Amino acid sequence: MLHDLGIIMLVAGAISLLCKWLKQPVVLGYIVAGILAGPYVCGSSWVNVENAEAWGEVGVIFLLFSLGLEFSFKKLLQMGSTAFIGCLTIVVGMMSTGFMLGRLMGWNEMNALFLGGMLCMSSTTIVFKALDDLGLRQQKFAGICFGILVVEDLFAVVLMVLLASIAVRQQFDGQEMLWQVTKLAAYLLFWFVAGIMLIPTLLKKFKRFLNDETMTIVALGLCLGMVLLAKSAGFSEALGAFVMGSILAETVECERIEHLMSPIKNLFGAIFFVSVGMMIEPATLAAYWLPITIITLTVIVGQIVFASLGIVLSGQPLKVAMQSAFALTQVGEFAFIIAQFGESIGVTEKYLYPVVVAVSVITTFLTPYTLRLASPAYEWVDKRMPQRVRTVLGRLQSGRNTIPQQSLLRTLLRKVGVSVAIYSIVCIFIIAFYFQFVSDVMVDGINSLLPDGFGWVGRLLTLVLLLMVLGVFIYKLVTKHLLAIETRRLWSDGSYRRASLIALFAARLLLAVGIVIFCIVHYFTLTAGILIGIALAVTMAFLFSKRIHYHSSAIEGLFMSNLSAREREQERRRPVRRELEDAFLSYDLHLADFELAPESDYCGKMLMQLDLRRTCGINVVRIVRGGVYVNVPGGRERLFPHDRIVVAGSDEQIRLFQQKLASAEKEDAHGGGQRAMVSLEQLPVLPEMPFCGKTLAESRLSEKAQCVVLGIDHEGQTTMNPDASTVLREGDTLILAGETEKIKLLLPVAEIGNS
Repeated sequence: MLHDLGIIMLVAGAISLLCKWLKQPVVLGYIVAGILAGPYVCGSSWVNVENAEAWGEVGVIFLLFSLGLEFSFKKLLQMGSTAFIGCLTIVVGMMSTGFMLGRLMGWNEMNALFLGGMLCMSSTTIVFKALDDLGLRQQKFAGICFGILVVEDLFAVVLMVLLASIAVRQQFDGQEMLWQVTKLAAYLLFWFVAGIMLIPTLLKKFKRFLNDETMTIVALGLCLGMVLLAKSAGFSEALGAFVMGSILAETVECERIEHLMSPIKNLFGAIFFVSVGMMIEPATLAAYWLPITIITLTVIVGQIVFASLGIVLSGQPLKVAMQSAFALTQVGEFAFIIAQFGESIGVTEKYLYPVVVAVSVITTFLTPYTLRLASPAYEWVDKRMPQRVRTVLGRLQSGRNTIPQQSLLRTLLRKVGVSVAIYSIVCIFIIAFYFQFVSDVMVDGINSLLPDGFGWVGRLLTLVLLLMVLGVFIYKLVTKHLLAIETRRLWSDGSYRRASLIALFAARLLLAVGIVIFCIVHYFTLTAGILIGIALAVTMAFLFSKRIHYHSSAIEGLFMSNLSAREREQERRRPVRRELEDAFLSYDLHLADFELAPESDYCGKMLMQLDLRRTCGINVVRIVRGGVYVNVPGGRERLFPHDRIVVAGSDEQIRLFQQKLASAEKEDAHGGGQRAMVSLEQLPVLPEMPFCGKTLAESRLSEKAQCVVLGIDHEGQTTMNPDASTVLREGDTLILAGETEKIKLLLPVAEIGNS
């Protein structure tokens, strides 16, 4: 395997340099390099296919771990309807189109189904790179693209589980699909809750020990530990890596972990994509050139149509929708993983893998060009749009700006439903873990200390311990939102509302009693009446216990504190409050912040000299300088290196300012010539020098030549770091640190001419 890894890395290194020179995405180059260096071109003695696949599987784990670090369940819930509606429209439309296209080309149902799954997800990596290269990351549509990509990443994880279930049964089973989705959701929720409870707390507790080396090892250990848990639970290793990344994404240390994982992500990303190319047979690409062409056109046209439709339906302007859609016209990394999975379990034909990779390569190459076509395409559509369609789009957008009035009961039901689902799943996983690993060991251990005939004591004590652990969660399951503002308002509305609240509380109480009954039945056989009575008594004891109330509130407080820690830290460092940004959006404006590079020509200039309002149309609303905020700076305010400039304007105005800022940096960086170096120089003190006979302070050498006097050699004795009152005498030798050309200015004119 070491031989194959060496080949992969040599090829990846060479191709990355070539792609940088050609200004092409490195991912595309890795795949092409893998094809050229693979066993189908260079022979099986060059690279072992099985070893390349093994390295590719390792690469998938770390690639998805890095994607998870960029993902956030909390951000997912905060994205609003645009990301969800846009993603749902794309997924349904592209999966249906891909499936029908596969069937029309004569492929069987399984190949067509996998094709549809692979075509419905765009590439997060490529979109990020293309927007960065074109300077579009600050525009409004970029945020929508990222939101849709985040939702697609989550859906891709679900899709892998569904396709695995369908592939095993060789048919679509709605009941099985529902069970798999429910099982996956339960596992994701439990891992997320448990991870947020434990991991941020541990990282905070051991923070003083976590240098870069230790943090890297801990992060990788957590990743691989979750991979093992996912595999033991029957899920893929990739899912475990993604989940752990998403958990760490909620911690304060996320940015640091991302920075530390960046080299590892680049390393294993290169290994994965090169290994993908090595498993492609060029002859297959030549044989299937027509399906590749058809699928490529379908991806580009389909993504533009369905993404534009979904984003417009969510209430966004048509221009923003089309800009977002034109950015999503490629096949993403998850398609490789799905294709690799389908081939590994033998449910897809061998031609599907190289065909999809070829489509990905072509669409990746075309992404920058499709992005540039977005604005001209919008102008063409806008000029030919019927008035009726324009009116409908206006209504959709105006409807988005109207805040819907939800009923209090619906709001309360939604909150209660979420809390009941969370605490029920936590209880189920605790019971399952306890029965599997703790119960029998504890019962046997206690009974071994007791005489025969007292076996019930071990079972009773084991049951009591389980109920004590469950008590804090059962308490929240029944009482969460019991005193919420919606509950109080509904209670004051009248008897009808009160009846609904009582019924809701009774349902939660019955669920809690059912959980307690399930635990009791595992250890004792009792009549129904006694069983229900004991379970009800235990549950009511939980509800009225002050100790249970204290511990449950403490656990929930710890969870919420860990969950919001990163958000609090980000809000503290934000140059502008989120509420102000949201207020600007309603006026078709938004805020963007830029850091002023030290080499920028803007450094040292006043705002009135730059005249940004006239040249770019933007307004500078804040300058962040270290920890100091300069709000609404005046025209005489100067800019300094590393200032964060917060500007307000439209997409076009901010793009123009970004271009001017970048050009100012390039002009200074390339037009300044060779930078002078600091060197050590020895300067003899001559009688004709104006500072001869003066003190070091009176000589003002540092001002005249921008140098530092490090030492003075007087009559063979050297004094380092001399005092400012030291007199400079004829025959002394000064030891100076500075630029040679400026130090020469201290010499007499005749000396300069001779030198």
